[in-house]
Amino acid sequence: MARRLTVRRLRTRERAAALARLAASPHGNLLVIDAVHASGLGTFPGDARSDVLAALEGRELAGVVSLQPTLALEDGAPPDVLDAFLPHLLALTAGLLKVRAEAAEAVWAPLRRVGRRALLDRYETAYATPPGEVPAVAPPPGACVRAARSGDLEALVHAARASLREEHRPDPFEGDPVGFRRWVAGRLPRATVVEEDGAPRFVGYADVQRAEGWLLQGVYTWPEARRRGLAAAGVAALCRRARAAGAAHVQLAVVEGNEAAERLYERLGFRPFARLRTILFG
Repeated sequence: MARRLTVRRLRTRERAAALARLAASPHGNLLVIDAVHASGLGTFPGDARSDVLAALEGRELAGVVSLQPTLALEDGAPPDVLDAFLPHLLALTAGLLKVRAEAAEAVWAPLRRVGRRALLDRYETAYATPPGEVPAVAPPPGACVRAARSGDLEALVHAARASLREEHRPDPFEGDPVGFRRWVAGRLPRATVVEEDGAPRFVGYADVQRAEGWLLQGVYTWPEARRRGLAAAGVAALCRRARAAGAAHVQLAVVEGNEAAERLYERLGFRPFARLRTILFG
């Protein structure tokens, strides 16, 4: 007999139950865990507000999905839970879908049928490691690892745009330079840079910082500074910060085909745990 499920926004008093449910797969659920922690709020100043839906069978929680800032499903959500969420997902006119590759088409096909268009559609490999297993890596002579500062803003705007171009992604700066610069400025508190000759030459962002895990994104090395150990030093420093904060693991994703990045992270102790599909749609 089919379950009768109702869907509504997750309530504050249900957060503990949702987090306990998601803890069964902390690697696969990290984006949803972060959204539940921050539901109704941005994790950092300037962030988009988190928006989380709950599927319930009577009063029992049956599933969780994050709509904002990223469309992410509870790992292993059964088909009836996904069906219950679909009317709410189809109301999204734009967003970023990031789920396990094998589950993506069940969400993307209905969105495509109602006219959503993929601006980016790619596969990634998700890697993770306990932060304490990442070796300490010293930066090359003359370079130093530090937290990003307000004076780095223009350099990090440049890096963000260059990274988007390298990944063949749309560049929002072209349509809204003020908004894009504000978005990068909002990420400064979570950014680590490697400085050389007085300027950043590597940047990485710890966009999710939870006890269950940290998620590293926006990892970028200036082209003229590549293959000299700056990325290894920067990522290792981010992992040391995660360990000091008590994070259970650190994870990141690599676009399929980026063999240099895969070799780097594997040398640092990261191991693959999932194949992801990322779709930016509008």
